[in-house]
Amino acid sequence: VIVSDPNADAIVQTVKNTAPAVVKVVSTLGGGAEASGSGAIISQDGYIITNNHVVESQKRLQVIYSDGTVHEAELIGTDAFADVAVIRVRDAVPATINLGDSDALQAGETVIAIGSPLGKFQNSVTVGVISALDRTVGTMESLIQTAAAINHGNSGGPLINLKGEIVGINTLVVRGDQTSFDVA
Repeated sequence: VIVSDPNADAIVQTVKNTAPAVVKVVSTLGGGAEASGSGAIISQDGYIITNNHVVESQKRLQVIYSDGTVHEAELIGTDAFADVAVIRVRDAVPATINLGDSDALQAGETVIAIGSPLGKFQNSVTVGVISALDRTVGTMESLIQTAAAINHGNSGGPLINLKGEIVGINTLVVRGDQTSFDVA
């Protein structure tokens, strides 16, 4: 028996509409080392939301658009407690993603994670459901738990609902007894 996914067309369309606004964030650290994560362009003015742990201790920031072009970025602000940061590019942006209402999420709702896992596979897409809401991990509270696969390098990338809105920022992975922030 072949079972079709009634959301398949909606997922494909949502990815087509939002993926151009997902970027790889590259932080050059002291000593020339690099770390990378993901981010989402949220305004035509070049503002990008990502995780604080993706950009902390950075000496230089760059973003790579989905078309492979590299753009210089500047740090605008961070909130270490919420693990959120805003950076900005001054160049034209290819697309934006609107912010949605994470308070309206329900367990079982389909969501899409887009990011750059392992720092190599830019704009990779995974799909899952909201597994639970209002989780606490360490000092972080009110987290969204998802069954969408999240890997190292997905940090800062958007969790998107089927309306094409950002409802969360991928922050950490819990596997067994281990919690890790997923910067590649």
